[in-house]
Amino acid sequence: MQNESNARLVNRLTRNALALVLAGGRGSRLEELTRWRAKPAVHFGGKFRIIDFVLSNCVNSGIRRIGVLTQYKAHSLISHLVRGWTGLQSEFGDFLEILPASQRTSNNWYAGTADALYQNLDIIRTYRPDFVFVLAGDHIYKMDYGPMLLFHREHRADMTVGCVQVSLEEAKGFGVMAIDGDGRVRGFEEKPAQPRPMPDSPGQALASMGIYVLNTEFLYEELIRDARNRDSDHDFGKSIIPDLIGRAAVYAYPFTDPVTGQQAFWRDVGTVDAYWAANMELVEPAPELDLYDQQWPIRTHQAQLPSAKFLLNDEDRCGVVVNSVVSGGCVISSARLSRSLLFSNVKTRPGSVVSDSVILPEVEVGRDCRVQRAVIDRGCRLPDGLVVGEDPVEDARRFRVTPGGVTLVTPDMLGQRLHAVE
Repeated sequence: MQNESNARLVNRLTRNALALVLAGGRGSRLEELTRWRAKPAVHFGGKFRIIDFVLSNCVNSGIRRIGVLTQYKAHSLISHLVRGWTGLQSEFGDFLEILPASQRTSNNWYAGTADALYQNLDIIRTYRPDFVFVLAGDHIYKMDYGPMLLFHREHRADMTVGCVQVSLEEAKGFGVMAIDGDGRVRGFEEKPAQPRPMPDSPGQALASMGIYVLNTEFLYEELIRDARNRDSDHDFGKSIIPDLIGRAAVYAYPFTDPVTGQQAFWRDVGTVDAYWAANMELVEPAPELDLYDQQWPIRTHQAQLPSAKFLLNDEDRCGVVVNSVVSGGCVISSARLSRSLLFSNVKTRPGSVVSDSVILPEVEVGRDCRVQRAVIDRGCRLPDGLVVGEDPVEDARRFRVTPGGVTLVTPDMLGQRLHAVE
């Protein structure tokens, strides 16, 4: 009976919550992958965009009032949202609204995550939520936000921050927290040069996931206070959270698997190496991120495409596909694929060999190409005989080779000036 009562309470709480997804960042660490698109619009997992994960989490959690705040090179992102995410049932109060930077309160664009919300305060007020989720739009994970909201309410928190444990080296790129035995946040540093280790795990730090839930009136007060502070960076990690420590009830909510109790899958795909690695995990026989989970589907806009087609024999060259993900619209002609992920409408010509690679939509791999340990951006036409990933020195002359040894190839690097905004 207690579980049933909690389920009803969570349902009521989520129905009265508003989710604001921050999707305006440059994502510059993804290098040329974000030259023409915002980071949340980058493709992931064969058919999805990165932002689909946080939006699916909202819908699956019962939070169906969503605002997406956009700014940097947002055309591709907005097109995707319009095609795939504007079908929520407005007659029941559900919606997804796009909130682009529009200088609503000044002559400035969004100066930081807190300023992005402040510039939309008048719109947020019209929704009259009891709670507001502030969510990063650029991480890969599956999370039920309902238990976090229940945790927030039970602890009588003003603000609750979702958190995960990361290595001390990784922690340099996150907000790092120190908490007491009750989970209350007692210290917070944004991207520290020397992250504070956890007392019971000296090799790890407690990092913010960029997921916050706040009481609505409290959020209003803090955004207005921050906007009046001329010395503020107007950012949650740099300004808001550090200022709250000691004067407000800020709690850390650990992101754990409800079945195992262990830390759940969460990936920050903020670098090309991290992006490549997270996609590569999906070609494993039993990846930690289960995209085939019908209980927690990841929704997206999906073009109407024919099934993938495999032509396995051409001029005595037999095609082979091993441990790979191949999306709709692909035509694999007498090619050899191993441990690779192909997005929609990829074409491979006879004799090509692709291994340990991520091939984005509408790529054509020419005859007798060899591609390994690479990310090939959307729309590339790889000329016959091109070799990628075997000689890092040669690759570095034409393409981008990451610190982890992954080669990134874009149309511009091939002299194919698509200037595509997708």
